[in-house]
Amino acid sequence: MSKNFAGFPDLRLRRLRQNATLRNMLAAPLPGPEKFVWPVFVVEGIGIKQPLAAMPGQFRYSVDTLVEAAGEVRAMGIKSLMIFGVVGPERKTPAGDYGWSPDGVVQCAVSALKIAWPDLVIFTDVCLCEYTSHGHCGVLDGSGKVVNDPSLELLAKIALSHAAAGADAVAPSAMMDGQTAAIRQALECAGYQDTLLLSYSTKFASGMYGPFREAANSAPSSGDRKSYQADWRNLRTAMLESLLDESEGADMLMVKPALFYLDIICRLKESTLLPVAAYNVSGEYSMLIATAERGWGDLKTLVRESVGALSRAGTDIFISYWASQYDKLLKE
Repeated sequence: MSKNFAGFPDLRLRRLRQNATLRNMLAAPLPGPEKFVWPVFVVEGIGIKQPLAAMPGQFRYSVDTLVEAAGEVRAMGIKSLMIFGVVGPERKTPAGDYGWSPDGVVQCAVSALKIAWPDLVIFTDVCLCEYTSHGHCGVLDGSGKVVNDPSLELLAKIALSHAAAGADAVAPSAMMDGQTAAIRQALECAGYQDTLLLSYSTKFASGMYGPFREAANSAPSSGDRKSYQADWRNLRTAMLESLLDESEGADMLMVKPALFYLDIICRLKESTLLPVAAYNVSGEYSMLIATAERGWGDLKTLVRESVGALSRAGTDIFISYWASQYDKLLKE
């Protein structure tokens, strides 16, 4: 006959935690390196590996040094990268047309990586902000307003150029209405039926992007992105963004940022059968480093706890700058 325990002293939960073997036996494992995508910044030039002051441990790479760095993370078991192009003001125009140049820095990086490391899965960020002179994710009308529908064709051009260069997956991040459908249709019509589409489906207008914007030189020259990125105060619309992208042909969905939005990740995981990615963004990365540098916490413990929280919330794919330090911070 079973006994109903009222609690202490019959029930002592410390018995389950009394040594490392028991703790490890009962714990959920951290995700392996195969679950991670490393976001990287690529610039024009040769022999460049420029440290990012706002993101210690991360760099801007030229194509040749990126190929070398990719080999190093590949040896850890990290076999996926997401590429962001960083260009100077001379490359930027109101329409961002350098973004779809076949000789663009992203396109060249994709080709070089696929030649050097054919087994890598290469994701590319599809947006206009890195290439527009105004820094917005869509084109502007005469009054300076970001206009949605004319931007879709340009985003599709960027995605097609990345697919032509050999990208395995394109990841639209502009948060224009209908961007997923426009890109999916363009890929299908051009014969790129196997190119994956990872949608930044719920991307919030967040305060956590500052280090990234410094790294990518992509801050808007005026205004902000609140008219097109999701409002973090509006749960229902944030969910609808992802569900609409699923209906438009996305293969994978994404929540960005990650740590402040564990509830969204959990809800989305319950609402879709598609893989759910979480982008562990630059502000989250730099926040933990700053905490450790001030002696307020151990970096390895902080990183492992944060990644564990993302896993517990239901994350399938971890887009994270910690990927390049997997062996040091996350390997069991």
